[in-house]
Amino acid sequence: MPRATFRFYQELNDFLPPAQRQVVFEHEWRDTPSIKHLIESLGVPHTEVDLILVNDRSVEWDYRPQESDRIAVYPVFESLDITPLIRLRPQPLREVRFVLDGHLGRLAAYLRMLGFDTWYQNHADDAVLAEISKEEHRILLTRDQGLLKRSAVTHGYWVRATVPKVQLREVIQRFDLQRLAQPFTRCLSCNGPLRAAPFDEVKDQLPENAARFYAEFWRCTACGKVYWPGSHYQRMTQLLHDVLW
Repeated sequence: MPRATFRFYQELNDFLPPAQRQVVFEHEWRDTPSIKHLIESLGVPHTEVDLILVNDRSVEWDYRPQESDRIAVYPVFESLDITPLIRLRPQPLREVRFVLDGHLGRLAAYLRMLGFDTWYQNHADDAVLAEISKEEHRILLTRDQGLLKRSAVTHGYWVRATVPKVQLREVIQRFDLQRLAQPFTRCLSCNGPLRAAPFDEVKDQLPENAARFYAEFWRCTACGKVYWPGSHYQRMTQLLHDVLW
C-alpha cells in the first residue's frame, strides 16, 4: 500500500490521537482516495482546513496522494496572507448567521442575546442541520466532528469547550464577533427580531411587578414574547461584559 508523511498544524491537532499531534507521522491507504478523503479519515473535518501543501506545493481537495508525498495541513489563517496559494475554504459569509446542533442550546441562546441570527431546534437531525447550513448560508457550530465532514457543509466549526459561557467566548474569538454584536435585539426563544413596544401595547402580557416598576419594553416581531430590563437583564449584561471585554 502507498504511504505518505503527514504533519498537522495548530488547532488541527485537536482532532488527532495523542501520538499524531504536533509530529510528522506516516499513513498508508488503499485504492486512490482524494486528499480530502484521507484527511477526514484521520479525523480532521474539511471545514477546519485552509491550506494543504504537498511536497511544498499547495493542492486542491481533489488531489490524489502519491507514494512518499510530504503532506502538511494548516488551519484557517486569520492574519497571514496566503493569496498566492490555493486556499481551500470558501470566502467568509457576508452576513454572520449560525445553525447549532442539539447539544448547544445554551450557546444558541447566548448568541441570540448578542443579536446574531441563530437557528436552533433541539431535535433536528444531522441531515437537516447540514442542509440548513448549505441552503441558508449559515455557519454550522457543533460538538460532533462527523457532522462537519458532510459534503453539504462549507462553513462550520467544531466547538472545543463544553461549558456554555466558555463556548461563547471561544466562538466570539474564532469569528471575531466583538464588533458585530448587537445585544438584546433578538428573541431568545424563537430568534425573531425585537422592537420597542409601548406599555399600552404589552400591559396585558406583563406580570404585576414588571408593570409597576419598568418603563421600557420590547416585543418579538415573530412570536410576540415581551421583554423588559428586569433582574435577568442585569445578569445577561454582566455575562456580555465578561465575554466581550
